[in-house]
Amino acid sequence: MGTTREGQAGIVYIADVRPPDSGNLALAFANTADWHASAQPVETLTSYEALLDWGEHLGLLDDTTAALLHELAQRGPEDAQATLARAIELREAIYRIFSAIAHRRQPAAADLDLLNAAIRDASDHLRIVAAGERFAWGWAGWGETLDCLLWPIARAAAELLVSGELDRVRECANPPCGWLFIDRSRNRSRRWCDMRSCGNRMKARRHYQRKKQAAAQARAELLAPPAEPA
Repeated sequence: MGTTREGQAGIVYIADVRPPDSGNLALAFANTADWHASAQPVETLTSYEALLDWGEHLGLLDDTTAALLHELAQRGPEDAQATLARAIELREAIYRIFSAIAHRRQPAAADLDLLNAAIRDASDHLRIVAAGERFAWGWAGWGETLDCLLWPIARAAAELLVSGELDRVRECANPPCGWLFIDRSRNRSRRWCDMRSCGNRMKARRHYQRKKQAAAQARAELLAPPAEPA
């Protein structure tokens, strides 16, 4: 889990967040819609507060910063709603970009343009800050604007796009799931978001289809007219 720390001149730096389920912050954000590849995805970011809860869960926000953003949202509910709409728009662009890459397709230019706009906005706040005896990327104005949570997400998407792990981006093999992840298995054989859920579900589906086909074949043989004697 990531942690936030105060750096020089009030700049906050955040420890690297690599969610174990997806392996990348931007992919974890794309996965905040359940059954994303289905005709009716299930939205989990139903409010700005839900977005903050997600950020806290991943360690992007500490309690103090989350409380500040909750207060900002309460003082400006319309701004909070507009920020949520921007967040979902960015999430959908990130999802389409990496889903296309997982299926070896070229992402749409419009989605890359939207991501680039988010990257430009994030870059305006990006700083190098002393972190003990080392240095780290930090964020100026962290916790002061409602959309600050989107900055590290946009940066994580950009870093993945230019990284050596891009060819390891996968989408869950259960068609309606749509869960994105980085396959870090040694032989690049991971197929499911979670073997206990989609993996078992697909195994059960294949078993059912085999039984159904076998039953249909048995019925066809039973109803077939007897062969005429030679």
